[in-house]
Amino acid sequence: MKLNMAIIFGVLIWILTNCIASIFHPIFNNNLQYFNILIPILTIITTVFFGIIYIRNIDENEVVEGVLAGVVFCLVNLILDLLIFIFSPSRFFIPNFPMHIASMIVITLLITTFLGYLAQMKIDLR
Repeated sequence: MKLNMAIIFGVLIWILTNCIASIFHPIFNNNLQYFNILIPILTIITTVFFGIIYIRNIDENEVVEGVLAGVVFCLVNLILDLLIFIFSPSRFFIPNFPMHIASMIVITLLITTFLGYLAQMKIDLR
């Protein structure tokens, strides 16, 4: 496992998700007041992007590497979220923090495991 790369990608996923969410939060908050869909969508997009970059450099045990990368991404996200939550209690765009953490873990682990599964397949497109 390339732990340094997984940690860097985890930090980048967190930074991009939170920066883009803070930019688009007023648009989604005014138009979709009862739906908190922005963070999960951004988590999916950034995790797929960085998951593909991480998995394509792996040659063996891609499914295991996908699960391990997902665990590292989740831990980095959880640690950074808790640091922000502790030092800045006025976190506006995540009203239900435990639900956010649970959904982020499920989404991230499913995506990285599925990417590892797809990476091990031999596909011949003729």
